[in-house]
Amino acid sequence: MITVSGTLSKAYLAKALGVAFNREYYFEPQMRYAVDSQCQQYAAAHFPEMRLFYSESNLGQFDYWNKNQILIGGIQPNMILGMLLGADFIYRKDRDADITPGCLFGKIPADLLLPETLLDHPIIKQFDEQIRRIQNDSQGKLRPIPPFFWDRSGRATIHGVLTTAQKLYSETFLVDLMTEPQKSLEIMHWIAEVYIVLCKHYSQIVDLRITGVHVGECSSCMVSPDLVEQFIVPVTSKIGRELGPVRLHSCGPSTNHLSIFAKIDHLISLDLGGDTSMQKAREIYGADMQISVSPLPADMSANTPDAILAWAKRILDENNAGNLEFAYHLEPSYNLDTILTLIDFVKSLPEFTQTRS
Repeated sequence: MITVSGTLSKAYLAKALGVAFNREYYFEPQMRYAVDSQCQQYAAAHFPEMRLFYSESNLGQFDYWNKNQILIGGIQPNMILGMLLGADFIYRKDRDADITPGCLFGKIPADLLLPETLLDHPIIKQFDEQIRRIQNDSQGKLRPIPPFFWDRSGRATIHGVLTTAQKLYSETFLVDLMTEPQKSLEIMHWIAEVYIVLCKHYSQIVDLRITGVHVGECSSCMVSPDLVEQFIVPVTSKIGRELGPVRLHSCGPSTNHLSIFAKIDHLISLDLGGDTSMQKAREIYGADMQISVSPLPADMSANTPDAILAWAKRILDENNAGNLEFAYHLEPSYNLDTILTLIDFVKSLPEFTQTRS
């Protein structure tokens, strides 16, 4: 089976529609719903045949999005955690938000709060109250999707523990892995515990059974396979045991990490960057493993489709008839005609399937 789907970025929609992703957008559910609805209507009107909708990259799923869903606390996972620990939220009206980095810089494991105590944070209480208000006021017309979820599928979404630690401690955490390994591992286990507590809390509050977990380990390609095995594998395995089957995202070149990723318990899906060897992935995981792969930004920006088609043909040759999804996140700097050519090519394949659900 081969599919293709995409998401529209905030930057693209800010330019196309003039919508503003201000602070109220993130913290006032009705405003969020109004802007999101406008964005989804634009996607449906302008890209009706592309399986393209508005969502954070890699988090929402086209087949599970519903026009009646309303996101509560729809903020990137490691940014929510950062705000609970003292980071400032930084909104940008025309692109993705961020937080001030390094909110835990200098903190040792003994300084860290018990994960359960974060449920009493005012931000969590605010999101809880907003969920209950939607549940009570909408009379079933709107369905709240809580923090750490992006659709009605029940798939929880978190950043990987290394990616989160890098955000909370700054870049020096990558050095700490080698100079203070025990401390680093304890911190990463604590991050995992916090995510587990928060995901379970919101699963319960909206009665949404957790069916799996997307783990966005964007920083994995920045360290050696040995460090991935020492730190990421055991902690992510713990997350899988607690929350369910793992979809692992690694956006950079990850060929040398693929055999190590296979050691993660309950790993059922991979989301890879376009410069990772699909041949190696299929040698290790076989044809049944669901793998998503994203084209290279330079190819999506190119004036002609030659490079992206050559890349897609190589991926297909190496895929060996495996379960494959081509996925892209549409930014305003990308060449839409080039991406359309890729989509038409994928749709022409005999293995192409319209939907995954």
